[in-house]
Amino acid sequence: MEAEERLADAAEWFLDHLRVDRGSSPHTVDAYANDLAVAVAFFAANGLDDWRDLDPASLARFQATLGPPMAVRSAQRRMSALRSFLKFLKKNQEGPAADLPSTDGARRPKRLPKALDAERLEAMLALPDLGSPKGLRDRVLMELIYGTGLRVSEAVGLRMDECLLSEETLRVTGKRGKTRLIPVPGQTLDWIRRYLAHGRPRLAKSPLPCLIVSDRGRPLLRQVAFEKLASYARQAGIASGVGPHTLRHTYAVHLLKGGADLRAVQELLGHESIATTQVYTELDLEEVRRRYAAAHPRA
Repeated sequence: MEAEERLADAAEWFLDHLRVDRGSSPHTVDAYANDLAVAVAFFAANGLDDWRDLDPASLARFQATLGPPMAVRSAQRRMSALRSFLKFLKKNQEGPAADLPSTDGARRPKRLPKALDAERLEAMLALPDLGSPKGLRDRVLMELIYGTGLRVSEAVGLRMDECLLSEETLRVTGKRGKTRLIPVPGQTLDWIRRYLAHGRPRLAKSPLPCLIVSDRGRPLLRQVAFEKLASYARQAGIASGVGPHTLRHTYAVHLLKGGADLRAVQELLGHESIATTQVYTELDLEEVRRRYAAAHPRA
């Protein structure tokens, strides 16, 4: 019992640090207190009486208790709380010599992006009322994201002077101010020109630098774009969770299925790391397997 009290006293020191020095909210402090209470009980029951004596084997045994049926999110939070606590103790010369625990083992499994097949994509693109300027605007918004792979923030922030229509190219400034040139497919180009002729002039009540204009003649907000595309997806009978990211993912998958080079797709999407782009190749793993079975002499 004395061992558990000594371990708990150190945890309370850390919680006071969160309250007083860090100004953390009561909710945050309570969450840390609950997670650390579990760790204190475990390590005390396993013979630890001083955090400085904590070794990698004990840390591994504790992490092993955080598997199923515990939710991955809960396990990740519990390890993160322990790591923050031990980091605090180390900084104050009261922590273990062992390396701090990693939260990698509790990391949530990476969700593969959703991609629409051609039929559902066309159903969604066909929904805007093309007889109205708002409908033309919505169609162009979808065309920009699917046709050129823009992020929704890039699509709503695209300026008129960045639409190099005579060159069939967009000049896009993405994350960290990085600029890239993106070719515009013919159909997407046609829709932009149609919107510029019959849609945008009726929406823009005053001079605006942006291409996409809201119903009230202002720059379209990113959240409004999300809501519009989610609404069109519902009308098309597509499952919930579809939005701008889905169209961008569909762009990437369709390019790769069509034979585009992975590094070229990386540049078009504005990814800094090729690893980010590689996730799209996993979407068609079953198709790869089918092709392998059909082509390999030993399959």
